[in-house]
Formats: sequence, structure tokens, C-alpha cells
Amino acid sequence: MPKVLISDKLSPAAIEIFRTRGVETDVKTGLSPAELRAIIGAYDGLAIRSASKVTKELLEAAPNLKVVGRAGIGVDNVDIKAATAHGVVVMNTPFGNAITTAEHAIAMMFALARQLPEASASTRAGKWEKNRFMGVELTAKTLGIIGCGNIGSIVADRAVGLKMKVIAFDPFLSDKRAVELGVEKVELPELFARADFITLHTPLVDGTRYIINAAAIATMKQGVRIINCARGGLVEEAALLEGLQSGKVAGAALDVFEVEPAKENPLFALENVVCTPHLGASTAEAQENVALQVAEQMSDYLLTGAVSNAINVPAISAEDAPRVRPYMELARRLGEFAGQLTQAKDGVITHVTIEYEGAVAQLNHKPLTAAALAGLMAPMITGANMVNAPVLARERGIEVTETVHDRASEYQTLIRLTIATKTNTRSVAGTLFAGSKARLVEIKGIPVEADFSRHMLYVTNQDKPGFIGRFGATLSDAGINIATFHLGRAAAGGDAICLVSLDEPLPETVLDAVRALPLVVQATPVTF
Repeated sequence: MPKVLISDKLSPAAIEIFRTRGVETDVKTGLSPAELRAIIGAYDGLAIRSASKVTKELLEAAPNLKVVGRAGIGVDNVDIKAATAHGVVVMNTPFGNAITTAEHAIAMMFALARQLPEASASTRAGKWEKNRFMGVELTAKTLGIIGCGNIGSIVADRAVGLKMKVIAFDPFLSDKRAVELGVEKVELPELFARADFITLHTPLVDGTRYIINAAAIATMKQGVRIINCARGGLVEEAALLEGLQSGKVAGAALDVFEVEPAKENPLFALENVVCTPHLGASTAEAQENVALQVAEQMSDYLLTGAVSNAINVPAISAEDAPRVRPYMELARRLGEFAGQLTQAKDGVITHVTIEYEGAVAQLNHKPLTAAALAGLMAPMITGANMVNAPVLARERGIEVTETVHDRASEYQTLIRLTIATKTNTRSVAGTLFAGSKARLVEIKGIPVEADFSRHMLYVTNQDKPGFIGRFGATLSDAGINIATFHLGRAAAGGDAICLVSLDEPLPETVLDAVRALPLVVQATPVTF
């Protein structure tokens, strides 16, 4: 039974989902980093919100950890690079609080346009300053949206309903999607120049940090209003303060800050600033939704291998997982087989080509490629898995090519893995028998049909009379029983392959004897 730790406060309904699905669950909130490190080694999964920090040090103390689930969209508190290096899947819940956050941005825009917080405070203080709080209408104003993904698109929809003119900057926004949303797609400088209101809905990464800074503000309309309900650090607060004080920026509505919790900030002293304490996702519905979603996602992964809303690994839906799993196993075994042969030859891998033919060509091949690379890397790097294998390949300068063939295959489905080193090229291919049983069908272009067995011996030799007898006698004399025996050759008298399954590991002394036989070119033990 997989075991999950919930280290931040989640809805009790999420805990019930874990337990109903058969996942053992512990709830221990408010732990210090040292306390969390002390116990994390016992868990397969970690469910968090924003309080717990998943650092490199925590991951190093978590040898059994397979998945981190963030109940919410932001993963600033997770070291994604370190998690990937440790083979840990990182999931978030990008849809659970999208509506809530979008609604908060709209609410902040209204509050900013009509100076509602200051007007409320003034009225409650016994004043009646009707002439002091002169607002502006949203109708016919131009709203510039930076980031038009899950949340930004909802904001766009609501703003179009308010009869605003909506323009959007998002490198990933297609022309078709822009038309569907009723927004005009523009570049960032044009957005700055045209927008009456600007709202941010983009992650905080190196390319978006201080996307609104002094230079950007200088190009904006006089009297622009800025809303940030996304991430602190998207807006340079010192530049914003200067813009507000000079009148270039008529007002700002901020739910997030560069330093949180934000208990002291020069912006708080300005009347034309609306502030809330990171409330974007703070509705009962959103808290419930993200908690339930993360529990379902983590349970699916731990119990079935399904991957959804992952930051660092290809997605596999719960419906596709049972169908894809046998193909992933085939890809992994082909990678392991090729990796062990390549390791034995001490070759430095420069290129990996993975070909998909037949039924497998119709599947999502990204997780299959990750599984093949994991198998390939496993003999060389301890801890390699389908999460970190693509990164490991890139770090080692290995070029990976995926090819999907529409052509008919000799087999109903076929995966071929070709490994190129500086001195050699080797290919292995496999198929599924009976829909789920992985089987080798080709090595170095030579047809050889064999099951993947726990202990195997791979031998290449010259195709000459007498080899099989001497080889069999060598194993027999050593008391080694052959479970299965498979042969293949390129041409009569040319290169040949012998692949045998054994009941036990082959002792080094026997392996040396096989390698010393006449006609033997290579003899490599392979284990699965």
C-alpha cells in the first residue's frame, strides 16, 4: 500500500479520497523543515499547499518519494530541477482555483476603478465624501492581459462580458484561440501602450520577473491601472511606487507581493493602492476543489501510473494508463537491453533513435520515449527513471530522435531502439504478444524472437560449424542449465547471434570460458 504524507492543511474530503482509494495517509501539518526531513523517507507521496518547501535537501532525505502534489497552481515552493533529478513527479492543480483567482482579479479591478476600499473606510468613519471618490467606468476601456492561459482566459471572458476591449500578450496563445476568446492578440510593447487596465496572469520565471518595471511603465498610458493577482515579482514594486507617486499610474490592485507575508510595504501608504493578502484562491469552493483534485491525481499515479497535470513528466490519462503500460514496459526493457550491451562495450552514447510502428504509432509516445531512456540509463546511472531520464540524456549531450511510422509493420506493433556511440551503432526491436507480453524480435537487424528473462546471456559469433556444440558443452560442464535458446544470423557464414535464458546468474569464470571459445566475438550477461 502506498503511503502519503499531507504536510499542509487540506480538506478532510481529500484525506478520505486517499484512504478510500487504498492509499495510507498521515496528516502532519506545521512541521519545521528539519522535522519534515526527519520523516519524509517513509513516504511515497507528499501532498502540500504553499507552506511546505520541497527543497533539494528534503528530496535527498526522501529515497522512496515518487510524487509531490501541490494543491494549487503555483509550484514556487518546489525545487522542480531537484525533484526531476531525483525522479520525483511534481503535480499541481491548475484548474481547481482558476475561476476563483479570475474572479478575484475582476473584483480587484472593480475595487480599483471605483476606489471601493477607501470609500468604505471613509463612510464607516462617519464621513460622506461623495465628491472625493470619483471613479471610472470599465465599459469601453481597454484591458491588457499578460498571460492568457487557464486564469487569463477566464478573466478575458468576464471582461468581454463587461463590454471591455480586451487585448492579450501570451507567446503560447494561438490566433484561433484568441478569436474564440474574443480578444486581440498583441505584442507586449503594444499592450503597454494601449491598455487602460493591465492584469497579470503568468507564472514567475526568469523571463517574466519584473515584466512590469520602470522602463515598461514609462511606455504605458498616462493614468494606467495595474492589477496583479498572479505572483509577486512580476511587478517591480519600487518602480510601481514611483509611478503611483508621479501619477503615471493612477492606481494598483495587488494580491501578491515580492516578499510575503507582506506586513510592511511602502505601497500600503498610498490611497490609490488596493491590497489583499494573497486571497486569489481563497474561496471555500477553490480550497475544496484543489484538495480533491490533488488527492485524485496522486492516488491515480501511485496506484495505476496515470500522470495528470505534471510539471516534469509527460501526461498519461487514467483511461490510457492500463493500455499504455505494456508498451512502456516494452520500451523500458528494450532500453535496458541496449543499455547493458552498450555499457559492456564501454561506448559513449551520442544519439538515440526510437521508432514506433503499427498500433503503438497511434499512442502518446512521449511517456514511451521516457521509459526507453530510463531503461537505457538504468545500467549506467543509479536512480534513473522516466522522470529524470530525459534530463540525464540532455545533460550528457545525447541527442534523442523519435520517429513515428505510418507504414504497415510485420508485427501488429513494433518499437525499435537504435543506439549510436562514437564507434558503433546497435539496434534492438520488440513487440507485444497477446496484447501485453514484451518480446524481443530483432537485434542489430537480425531477426531473433525471445522473451525477456531474468538472467540472459547475449553472444555474437561467427556463423561457423561447431560453435553451438562447444558453447552448449561449456555451459553444461559448468552445471549451467539453459532455459531457452534463440539463434539468428545475418547471412550464412556471417555474423550470428545467440541469446540464451538461464536459471541463475552466470559466474564470471564461466563467462570468461565462453568468451575464450573460438568464433566468439562478444559475450555479455543481461539481467532484468
